[in-house]
Amino acid sequence: MVESGPEDLNWKQDLFARLDALAPNHAVLASNTSGLSITAIASRCTRPERVMTTHFWNPPHLIPLVEIVKGEKTSDEAAQTVRALLAACGKTPVIVKKDRPGQLGNRLQQALIREAANIVAEGIADAADVDIVARNSFGIRLPAYGILEHQDMVGLDMCVKIVDYVASDLYNQPHAPDYYHELVRSGKLGAKTGHGFYDWSVKSADEVKTRRDNFVMQVLRWRRQSASGAKNAG
Repeated sequence: MVESGPEDLNWKQDLFARLDALAPNHAVLASNTSGLSITAIASRCTRPERVMTTHFWNPPHLIPLVEIVKGEKTSDEAAQTVRALLAACGKTPVIVKKDRPGQLGNRLQQALIREAANIVAEGIADAADVDIVARNSFGIRLPAYGILEHQDMVGLDMCVKIVDYVASDLYNQPHAPDYYHELVRSGKLGAKTGHGFYDWSVKSADEVKTRRDNFVMQVLRWRRQSASGAKNAG
């Protein structure tokens, strides 16, 4: 069972307690939560070893990643069983060993978001140029070349010096930058209100979604073709 209801801890705890009482002993109960603790969600269950997160990324019909997050009592056997099932369904599952805020992908993404917002707040660059850099530098190679692969390829002896030098100037407060909070307080919530980091009266959310989805589909086609070519060559 995969639950994909509201991000409300009490709601999920009540639901999982009810499902725990109804489901057979071998059943796995999974939540699609993108941030809530699966340990806390499973706290009212009698079989917390069969409870875990399966976080599908948006848009889930296109993005292959599913993060399997283990709670404090989730069994390795249950997590590996779900990993095999998701792989058989054509997904790309990973196992997150510790139940921490942001899981895995969102921890990486949040580091980018808070620094991007800080760059705009400090006047280092405009929002549009921040996104142009992300889309046309490291972002364009990420589908084929991971963050840590890049570090190893460049050489850790050089990269660690860069990290040490830049890290001291990065935004490192334990909350979103004040500029981000100011946007929210002023009702500038993004595309749904017509203004956020961008002016959405002159920018189309539908066009952005179409561009995103078309690019994702092209990447997935390239992956399938590459895998097929490697298989035929072998």
